[in-house]
Amino acid sequence: MSQIKIYGLAKHLNPIKAKLSDSIHACIVEALQYPADKRAHRFFPLDESDFYYPPGRTEKYTIIEISMFEGRAVETKRRLIRLLFERLAGELEILPQDVEITIFETPKYNWGIRGQMGDELALNYKVEV
Repeated sequence: MSQIKIYGLAKHLNPIKAKLSDSIHACIVEALQYPADKRAHRFFPLDESDFYYPPGRTEKYTIIEISMFEGRAVETKRRLIRLLFERLAGELEILPQDVEITIFETPKYNWGIRGQMGDELALNYKVEV
Protein backbone atom coordinates (compact mmCIF):
# COMPACT_ATOMS: atom_id res chain seq x y z
CA MET A 1 0.00 0.00 0.00
CA SER A 2 1.15 3.53 -0.64
CA GLN A 3 -0.31 6.99 -0.26
CA ILE A 4 1.35 9.91 -2.00
CA LYS A 5 1.13 13.60 -1.16
CA ILE A 6 2.44 16.22 -3.57
CA TYR A 7 3.05 19.82 -2.48
CA GLY A 8 3.94 22.80 -4.63
CA LEU A 9 2.97 26.30 -5.67
CA ALA A 10 -0.60 26.30 -6.97
CA LYS A 11 0.29 28.23 -10.12
CA HIS A 12 2.80 25.54 -11.07
CA LEU A 13 1.14 22.43 -9.64
CA ASN A 14 -2.45 22.88 -10.82
CA PRO A 15 -1.75 22.83 -14.58
CA ILE A 16 0.37 19.65 -14.38
CA LYS A 17 -1.50 17.52 -11.80
CA ALA A 18 -2.66 14.78 -14.18
CA LYS A 19 0.68 14.44 -15.96
CA LEU A 20 2.61 14.56 -12.67
CA SER A 21 0.35 11.90 -11.18
CA ASP A 22 0.92 9.70 -14.25
CA SER A 23 4.70 10.12 -14.00
CA ILE A 24 4.81 9.38 -10.28
CA HIS A 25 2.54 6.37 -10.68
CA ALA A 26 4.67 4.94 -13.49
CA CYS A 27 7.72 5.15 -11.21
CA ILE A 28 5.85 3.45 -8.34
CA VAL A 29 4.66 0.65 -10.63
CA GLU A 30 8.13 0.10 -12.07
CA ALA A 31 10.26 0.38 -8.93
CA LEU A 32 7.91 -1.19 -6.39
CA GLN A 33 6.29 -3.69 -8.78
CA TYR A 34 3.00 -2.13 -7.78
CA PRO A 35 -0.31 -2.99 -9.52
CA ALA A 36 -1.16 -0.47 -12.24
CA ASP A 37 -4.71 -0.06 -10.96
CA LYS A 38 -3.63 1.11 -7.47
CA ARG A 39 -3.20 4.87 -7.25
CA ALA A 40 -3.73 7.12 -4.22
CA HIS A 41 -2.36 10.61 -4.88
CA ARG A 42 -3.32 13.82 -3.13
CA PHE A 43 -2.24 17.24 -4.32
CA PHE A 44 -1.66 20.23 -2.08
CA PRO A 45 -1.40 23.32 -4.28
CA LEU A 46 -0.24 26.19 -2.09
CA ASP A 47 -0.42 29.93 -2.34
CA GLU A 48 2.96 31.68 -2.44
CA SER A 49 2.33 33.04 1.08
CA ASP A 50 1.94 29.45 2.37
CA PHE A 51 4.97 27.83 0.77
CA TYR A 52 8.46 28.85 1.79
CA TYR A 53 11.26 26.93 0.18
CA PRO A 54 15.05 26.95 0.35
CA PRO A 55 17.24 29.26 -1.70
CA GLY A 56 18.45 27.84 -4.98
CA ARG A 57 15.04 26.39 -5.87
CA THR A 58 12.60 27.71 -8.46
CA GLU A 59 8.82 28.10 -8.52
CA LYS A 60 8.71 24.47 -9.70
CA TYR A 61 9.91 23.30 -6.27
CA THR A 62 7.90 20.17 -5.48
CA ILE A 63 7.74 17.99 -2.38
CA ILE A 64 6.67 14.36 -2.70
CA GLU A 65 5.85 12.37 0.43
CA ILE A 66 5.31 8.63 0.04
CA SER A 67 3.74 6.64 2.88
CA MET A 68 3.96 2.88 2.43
CA PHE A 69 4.15 -0.46 4.16
CA GLU A 70 7.61 -1.29 5.42
CA GLY A 71 9.47 -4.15 3.77
CA ARG A 72 11.03 -2.83 0.57
CA ALA A 73 14.77 -3.23 0.10
CA VAL A 74 16.97 -0.14 0.34
CA GLU A 75 17.98 -0.58 -3.31
CA THR A 76 14.30 -0.67 -4.33
CA LYS A 77 13.69 2.65 -2.60
CA ARG A 78 16.83 4.13 -4.15
CA ARG A 79 15.60 3.03 -7.57
CA LEU A 80 12.24 4.70 -6.94
CA ILE A 81 13.85 7.99 -5.96
CA ARG A 82 16.22 7.92 -8.95
CA LEU A 83 13.32 7.16 -11.32
CA LEU A 84 11.32 10.07 -9.90
CA PHE A 85 14.21 12.51 -10.39
CA GLU A 86 14.79 11.25 -13.93
CA ARG A 87 11.17 11.20 -15.09
CA LEU A 88 10.13 14.49 -13.53
CA ALA A 89 13.05 16.19 -15.26
CA GLY A 90 12.45 14.49 -18.60
CA GLU A 91 8.66 14.56 -18.71
CA LEU A 92 7.78 17.70 -16.75
CA GLU A 93 10.97 19.79 -16.80
CA ILE A 94 11.15 19.78 -13.00
CA LEU A 95 14.87 19.56 -12.36
CA PRO A 96 16.21 17.38 -9.52
CA GLN A 97 17.25 20.42 -7.44
CA ASP A 98 13.54 21.36 -7.38
CA VAL A 99 12.34 17.99 -6.06
CA GLU A 100 12.38 16.65 -2.51
CA ILE A 101 11.19 13.12 -1.84
CA THR A 102 10.55 11.55 1.54
CA ILE A 103 9.54 7.93 2.06
CA PHE A 104 7.71 7.12 5.29
CA GLU A 105 7.46 3.41 6.07
CA THR A 106 5.20 1.95 8.70
CA PRO A 107 4.32 -1.60 9.72
CA LYS A 108 1.22 -3.02 8.07
CA TYR A 109 -0.52 -3.23 11.45
CA ASN A 110 -0.45 0.59 11.64
CA TRP A 111 -2.77 0.86 8.62
CA GLY A 112 -6.53 0.55 8.46
CA ILE A 113 -7.78 -0.16 4.93
CA ARG A 114 -11.25 -1.12 3.69
CA GLY A 115 -12.36 -1.98 7.22
CA GLN A 116 -9.36 -4.19 7.94
CA MET A 117 -5.99 -3.92 9.56
CA GLY A 118 -3.20 -3.67 7.01
CA ASP A 119 -1.54 -6.84 8.24
CA GLU A 120 -4.79 -8.77 7.71
CA LEU A 121 -5.24 -7.75 4.07
CA ALA A 122 -4.81 -10.18 1.22
CA LEU A 123 -2.66 -8.18 -1.21
CA ASN A 124 -2.37 -8.87 -4.93
CA TYR A 125 1.26 -7.70 -4.94
CA LYS A 126 4.48 -8.28 -3.00
CA VAL A 127 5.77 -5.72 -0.53
CA GLU A 128 9.18 -7.35 -0.07
CA VAL A 129 10.78 -6.26 -3.36
